[in-house]
Amino acid sequence: MAKLSACLGSLLLFSSTPWVQADEGQPTVPPALSPDQVIQQLEQRDRLRTTALQNYTVTRRYQVENKRFHKRAEMVVRVTYTNPGTKKFEVVSESGSGTVRRLALRRLIQAEERSSQQEASRQATRITAANYNLRLIGMDEVEGHPCYLLEATPTGKSDLLFSGRIWVDARDFAVVRIEGSPAKNPSFWLTKVRFTHHYTKFGPYWLPTSDQSNSNVRIFGRTEVTVEYYDYQINQPAGPANPGERNAQ
Repeated sequence: MAKLSACLGSLLLFSSTPWVQADEGQPTVPPALSPDQVIQQLEQRDRLRTTALQNYTVTRRYQVENKRFHKRAEMVVRVTYTNPGTKKFEVVSESGSGTVRRLALRRLIQAEERSSQQEASRQATRITAANYNLRLIGMDEVEGHPCYLLEATPTGKSDLLFSGRIWVDARDFAVVRIEGSPAKNPSFWLTKVRFTHHYTKFGPYWLPTSDQSNSNVRIFGRTEVTVEYYDYQINQPAGPANPGERNAQ
C-alpha cells in the first residue's frame, strides 16, 4: 500500500496543474500549428497561471477499491492551494477500511503535500519541452472542445513523468485530458498502472475535476483509485473585510 500511495501521489501532482485560457476573440477554427508551437503556448499559459492564480480551495473525494480482497475506503479532503504551488490538506471525513486509509490514502495526501512544497518536484511535473518530447498526431474533440492531440514521451526516467497522450484545447491552449502510464515503474509491486485525468473550465482557468487510476498490484490484484474535485473557490480575498463575497476570476 505504501508503494502504491507513492505512485499515485506522483500521478496526482501534475494532474493538479491549472491552465489559463487565451485572450477572448481568438478564432474558433484551430490553426495548423507544430508541436513546438503548441508547447510554447502551453508554457506561456502556465506562466500566466503562476501570476494570475493566487489561491484556491477545492474539495476532493478519494475512493480506493480492491475487489479481490473486498477492500474499500473513502476520504474527503479540503485542499488549499497558494501561489506558486504549495498545497495544504485537511481531512474532512473518512470511511471504509482503516488499513487502506492509513497505508494508502493518508500517505498519498502527505506525499503530495510534501512534494508541492518542493520547487524541483513542481517543475518536474509540468508539461514542458524540457520534460517531454511531443508529437502532434492529429485533432480530436473532447466534450465539444476541438483539441490538438499530442503523443508525449518523457525525456527522462522518473515516476514524476508519464508516457501517453495529451488533449490540448485548440482555443485556450489548455490541457483538457491526459491518458498514460508512469515513465518509470515506481515499485516492483506494481506491474501495470494506467491513469486518466480530466480538466474543466472555471472562468479563465482549467482545473482538474476527476482522476482515475487502475493498478495491478502483485498479490493484491487490481486496485482502482478515483478522485473527484468539486466546490472550487478561486482567488478569494486575502483580508476578512467581506468574507461572504467571492471574487472568482
